[in-house]
Parts: sequence; structure tokens; C-alpha cells
Amino acid sequence: MPQPSKEPCKKEACDIQACLSKNNFLPQRCQTVIEKLQACCEKCNNESTHCGSIFAKTLISADHLRAAAMSIATPLNTTLQRSPLPSSLSVFSPIHTTTVSVTGTRKRCLRMVTSCVSSHSQSSVHNGVTDAVSVRNQIRLGLPSKGRMATDTLDLLKDCQLSVKQVNPRQYVAQIPQLPNTEVWFQRPKDIVRKLLSGDLDLGIVGLDIVSEFGQGNDDLIIVHEALNFGDCHLSLAIPNYGIFENINSLEELAQMPQWTAERPLRVATGFTYLGPKFMKENGIKHVTFSTADGALEAAPAMGIADAILDLVSSGTTLKENNLKEIEGGVVLQSQAALVASKRALTERTGALDTVHEILERLEAHLKAAGQFTVVANMRGTDAEEVAARLKTQPSLSGLQGPTISPVYCKRDGKVSIEFYAIVICVPKTALYESVQQLRAVGGSGVLVSPLTYIFDEETPRWSQLLSNLGL
Repeated sequence: MPQPSKEPCKKEACDIQACLSKNNFLPQRCQTVIEKLQACCEKCNNESTHCGSIFAKTLISADHLRAAAMSIATPLNTTLQRSPLPSSLSVFSPIHTTTVSVTGTRKRCLRMVTSCVSSHSQSSVHNGVTDAVSVRNQIRLGLPSKGRMATDTLDLLKDCQLSVKQVNPRQYVAQIPQLPNTEVWFQRPKDIVRKLLSGDLDLGIVGLDIVSEFGQGNDDLIIVHEALNFGDCHLSLAIPNYGIFENINSLEELAQMPQWTAERPLRVATGFTYLGPKFMKENGIKHVTFSTADGALEAAPAMGIADAILDLVSSGTTLKENNLKEIEGGVVLQSQAALVASKRALTERTGALDTVHEILERLEAHLKAAGQFTVVANMRGTDAEEVAARLKTQPSLSGLQGPTISPVYCKRDGKVSIEFYAIVICVPKTALYESVQQLRAVGGSGVLVSPLTYIFDEETPRWSQLLSNLGL
């Protein structure tokens, strides 16, 4: 006959941790296993160490169980790795002790317990921002989860040989094989910024507008690369092009309109409730009020809900189609996708700075090569210096630092001779045809053109700037 376990309820407690890990720490999906631990502890009179401080005479309701699990899952979500933990690790520290209030005088304390989870990787949280970087080995990179920004981000990383491998498109976590110490987490852009501040993410790719709106000037956010060449737009104030606004074409004229008073302020509809008021204050516009909205802002003035809108503008077509116009001085900021990091993570988390260095070098090399072509041609000449002198007469043939010139060894009548020189230059796509014409004009022939994929500098300029910003 099998001997009774010396640790009753251990399996049930470990099942809770496994369920939370499997279900992205959503306690509502683990109600059944939570109730099993409750029942087990009742059966053994709470004598198991895995029951912690479950003491009372009545059962906790399902709602209270969910509330307890939610408050337990929150610190777990910020401090624990998603990989299974060895059973030899110690039990939860008091930060995981959660008191659940019950109607009347009875109270229960559900302490989720167990040798399944470590207690040494805690970080205290105040107002959504951690005091210290939690202990974990993996670097976390946040990427946009939906929309054009998400697609463009994945395409850029792929072009940099950093393809994101996602087993299931419904999963929020993925990997980059070239960065084995890095986890990819798909999040809403604003949540990427919030989780960089809370310590749940270390790096992120997100628009500068979102960084400015939800980062609100926090010193812990550091822009590693501010121009990833996609997601271009600008945050701008727009007003109707009819009625009292027909002849208003600047922010100054808008501010001086007599209609705006303390009793009847300028009404602005926007989703940018931090940048909007900040912009108006900086420009001395006092009588203004903001209403919060997330979409279809262009309809607000026509519906009489607002006098103006403050929104992101790409081409401006949507504004024109809804009889709205931008005004001089009304642009709040220019935005595009950027690589952002937590300063604390870069200075305190092992491996974070090395990971950023590699990502930054790949990004810089690819973006610098974008729109550049290698042009190779043969030129007849007496020596390399003479050929170089002819090339220097043409403004589009200088290349990055100058043309590369090397001898072409020809065989004539059984003898090797040098009559031609091969020249290699790098030219931008916009000047490609002009460069080819200039090359022909100085004797170039057999012109070959191929696109560039990467241009690696001796050192990445933004890397030096980053180290300076970090005080390293």
C-alpha cells in the first residue's frame, strides 16, 4: 500500500503555477485548480505547508478566489520566467500573501505557496513602476501586435536577419533564433511603453508619438534609434475649412479668435490627452478643453462634438475628405517607428546592453544600405591615379569615401597587360541613372548595378551616443 505524501496538496499547488504559466497568468482560466487546492487544504485541515494560511470555517466564493489569484498573478507576471522552475526552489515570500475580504466578520487568506516557485526574484512596484529590475535571464523585446506597424516591424527585423519565429499566431510570445537570450512579446504600442516603465519589458519598437504620450518624459525611457524608416506620420491640430474657421490658417490666429472664453473654450477631440494639453500650454492657449476619443475623430467637428481635432496625420487625405485642414504651427511632433529601451534594464540586466548593441548594428547597417546601389564598371586608363582623376571630375562618382580602383589584367599575344581598371562606387537610388551617365562620359563601360543589403561602419554612431547617454 502506498505511503501517504509527506507534503499534502503539493500537486494541487504546483498545478496552479503550471496553469497560470500556461495561460499567460490569467487566473480566470485556472479557477478549477485553485478550487482543488482549496478542497485539499480543507481535507487535511490546512496542515500542509502548501496551504500557507488558509484558515476559516467557510469556503471562499469563486469570485474571491479569482480576486486572490489575480493579485497573486500580478507580481508573478512581472518577476517570473515563463519556463518551468525546478522543484527545489523556495516558497513564495510575503509579497504573494493575499488577503481576501469576505462579507461579515470572516476572512480568509489564500497564500499560494509552494516549492514550485522562487521567491528571490522579486521587485517592488509603486504606481506601476518597479524600483529595481527583476531578476530574470531573458531579455524581453516588445513588438506591436497588430496593424501596419506590426507588419512593418517584422519585415524590418527579417531584413536584418532577425526573423521572429512564432509557433502559433495567437500566442503573444515568440523567439528570435539569432538572439537566443531574447524573448519577443507582442503587445499594444501603448502597453509596450508602460511595460518598459514597469520593468516587464527591456526593449521595444514603437512610434515616437506613443513614447511621448505614454512615457510622459520619464527619464528611464531612452531612444536607441529614432528613425527606423516606417510608420511616418505627425501629430497635428486640424480645424474645419468652413464657417468661422474658413480664414484661420495658423495656430496664432486660432488662439486670437474672440469666441474662446473661460465659459466657452476651444473644444479639441483627441486621443493624446497628455501631449494635447502640454502643447496648448506651451503655446499660451488658455481657453481650451479636451475630450477623449480613440477613432473617427474627423467626424467630431461636423457632429458639433468638437471645434478641432488633434490626431496623427500621414498623407492628409482623410482630413481633406472630411473638410478639415492643418494650420501653420499646429504640428505637435513628427513621428516614426523607433527602438526604445529601459535605461535601468540596459545598466542593470545582464546581457541587455550586448543585445542592444547587436540589434543596433544590424539595424544601422541595413538602414544605411537602403536605397543604395553598388556600381561596377571598367575604364581604360594609363594608371589608377589617372582614372581616379577623371572620376573626380563627376560629382556623383565619389562613393562613400571615394571610388575603389583596381587593375584588370588582360592577356594579349600571350602576355599579361593592364589596359583597363575596374572601378567600384556606391550611389543612391535617386542618383543612379545620372551616375551611370556620368560614368559613361568619362569612359566607363560594362556597367553592372546591384542593390546593397548592408553597410557596416567601423563603429555604429548611435552606439557611441547610447553609451554617452548611459554615462558609460
